[in-house]
Amino acid sequence: MKRKASICPVCGGAKRPGTTTFTADLGFGVVVIRGVPATVCSQCGADWIGDKVAERIERVVAEVRRKRSQIEVVALS
Repeated sequence: MKRKASICPVCGGAKRPGTTTFTADLGFGVVVIRGVPATVCSQCGADWIGDKVAERIERVVAEVRRKRSQIEVVALS
């Protein structure tokens, strides 16, 4: 029996460690962050980002806001 935490609440598929791409429309521009560690459903592709990773993403987005870049693509490494 699968643990409840490893089952996707969207489709019932298996959630596994992986990566995703995060995008944010800032109004004046767009930021794309690739290679974001996440838990990803192997069936529907839904993804979940942990709190520590989300904090890193927030710092990247804040820096892009400060620079007022129209397009920024970065890898989270």
